[in-house]
Amino acid sequence: MSIGNSANQRLVDHRTATVDSAALAARLGRWSQGDGTLSARLAHGIRALVDTGELRPGDRLPAERTLAAVISVSRGTVVAAYAELAERGAVERRQGSGTRISGSPVSRPGRAGRGEALFSSLPNAIDLLRTVPQIPETGVEIIRTHRPRLEFALLPETDPAGLAMLREQIADMFTVEGTPTSPEQILVTHGAQQAISLVVNALVGPGDVVLAEEVTWPGVTDSVALRGGVVQGIPMGDDGLDVEALEVAIARLRPALVALNPHHHNPTGTRMPPAERRRVADLAARYGVPVVEDRVVAGISFDGVVPPSLAAERPDAPVIVVESVSKWAWAGLRVGWLRADPVLVRRLRGARQLADQSTSVPAQLLAGDLLAHASDLKREVSRAHQERLRLLLRLMAEHLPEWTFRAPRGGLSLWAAIPSGSADAFARVAAMHGVSVAGSAEFAASTSPDDHIRIPFTAPDEVLSEGIRRLGDAWRDYRETL
Repeated sequence: MSIGNSANQRLVDHRTATVDSAALAARLGRWSQGDGTLSARLAHGIRALVDTGELRPGDRLPAERTLAAVISVSRGTVVAAYAELAERGAVERRQGSGTRISGSPVSRPGRAGRGEALFSSLPNAIDLLRTVPQIPETGVEIIRTHRPRLEFALLPETDPAGLAMLREQIADMFTVEGTPTSPEQILVTHGAQQAISLVVNALVGPGDVVLAEEVTWPGVTDSVALRGGVVQGIPMGDDGLDVEALEVAIARLRPALVALNPHHHNPTGTRMPPAERRRVADLAARYGVPVVEDRVVAGISFDGVVPPSLAAERPDAPVIVVESVSKWAWAGLRVGWLRADPVLVRRLRGARQLADQSTSVPAQLLAGDLLAHASDLKREVSRAHQERLRLLLRLMAEHLPEWTFRAPRGGLSLWAAIPSGSADAFARVAAMHGVSVAGSAEFAASTSPDDHIRIPFTAPDEVLSEGIRRLGDAWRDYRETL
């Protein structure tokens, strides 16, 4: 089973600025589904690629006859679509030079609030939207027996960067895991999302380009959109990000930031090989572009493979590492951190002070107790979710045998491809069957192929079993409408 598709093909030949017709067809996904004429839907799909920055000013679209053959429509459909785009100012058509993307996008790039859908489970529905694991038994015992040190708990104020003892503890953990770190490189935050938002707010401005995997955590895309930036999706394969495509994009677009989730990627579950991890670090050092590495689920590994951070690959590379206790200890604690250059940490410390002063002292003290048992907690969570994944695979074989996927080697969710139709439309049918799921569109950095559903396996066994049974019923109903 595979999650890969022809979307891994490079969209634009950057030597000639010519758009490859097959890659364009893959990026358009299931563009022909929806309202309006075929030409209007095709124009809408191409315009979306312009809006999100995948198609840039000057890029030359395929010839009408070539694109028509690839997407199996008449040449007249493509001619009409190009004409509509020209009327709206999205493209320029000149005799002898073809159809090119015009110098000004037709609308403002990006949209905020995409991640809101992941917190919008319907009342009385089974929630298969969020990847929130139960607190492991070891974590429950630590929380029950926790006795905060009163000399710290009664502090009237604390450093916006975090308690010195906790920063030192986090730095020591990084060092033991293979990334030498000092406390001055650590900033404690209210969860990993705040860490990501602080970095984006500091490094991204209106019109800036941020590179990310073509499907990614919406907390990244939403944060960039709120700053007026544009997220450019980089193709992925069975082993995660296409690093060659990343290098081309860095050289061409000069991004302000690269945001990656290379180990147990959310939502695809992919894992970047060691050689590719090194190449990413080399690119960050060579081009001087900051890279944010999201490691929130990196430690949830079913085979014990957890590499050190990208920062360990090249100490001179501007890599910012983001983590938290949420996925392997307690999501409700809302304690996370980032590791970065001390100069950037001091800058973010000032921004943090303006945002919310500091992280709760009692929460930091409890986080310290959990961190002292991090290895045990991660092993326990990994074992529990490996068993739950096995249950999910049996349920998928029983209720959704037509769906395809690559079973992840870690993490908390399965990225499953539906055989036909629209993931977004299917999610609406699933909601009527009493189960809430999220499709490709909620995770797409740019235009989504609209053909995958993320299925977390964090719910209790009986809830997960009932949820997949309902998805099976929903799929049979939806399939009849195609």
